[in-house]
Amino acid sequence: MKSDKPKQQGQIEVLDPARANALLATLNRTERVGVGASLPPFFHQIYFWDALPPEQLGRDGHPQVGQGDVPDMGLPRRMWAGGRLEFKASLKAGHKARKETTLESTQRKQGRSGALAFVTLRHEIWQNDTLCVVEWQDLVYREDLDPAREQPVVVQARTDAETQDDLVPDSTLLFRYSALTFNGHRIHYDAEYARDTEGYPGLVVHGPLLAQLLMLKAQDELGAFATFTFRGVSPLTHNEHALLCRNGPDLWASGSDGRLIMSAQV
Repeated sequence: MKSDKPKQQGQIEVLDPARANALLATLNRTERVGVGASLPPFFHQIYFWDALPPEQLGRDGHPQVGQGDVPDMGLPRRMWAGGRLEFKASLKAGHKARKETTLESTQRKQGRSGALAFVTLRHEIWQNDTLCVVEWQDLVYREDLDPAREQPVVVQARTDAETQDDLVPDSTLLFRYSALTFNGHRIHYDAEYARDTEGYPGLVVHGPLLAQLLMLKAQDELGAFATFTFRGVSPLTHNEHALLCRNGPDLWASGSDGRLIMSAQV
């Protein structure tokens, strides 16, 4: 359902090329950008930080819900479930940009594993009075872990990849990506919290990090694209061997057991 009173917030920032180059190095990319160069797709994620003092953070390291963009849906466990992006013009490094965020919709439902809440945020990135990127960010909130509840059904990934790349994400990659995106979510760096509080077998690889890698793969192999959609299906943990795959405009990530981790399309 649509939210009754959409909130809108704006941020203005110069898109520092040094930060973009730090992400390129983190992702083991050899190219670098200078002032005026086009940023790779999705690199706006490392800008427009929501830097809050510790007393305004929740137990998971994220900003407390109920302030800013995200309402309090009464559920403590957060995941980035997926998103849609429209790339209308290239963002230029070293130039000022403006991000406008609107709370587009909220929904609460009952799933097999308990109560779920879905929040969709709409982000617009403007530069020089030009709308460059529109992003719909889908977040899901869950109840605390209960081993007695039914576990999600494992979905197997397709096996008809035309191209595939190996990925073994280590804790250094997760730390550096968290730092560049100013993401304080403890599931990405606090193994004890990830295991004992949220029930993961290890540190969780960021959903947008996987989406970023799939976008760069699509750009390398298919060239520039106007839209990108992605959906997280199951978590990937650090040091687990994964595959980044493509068949035509379809992309996906699969785990070491063949399960589908993320699906995407350009």
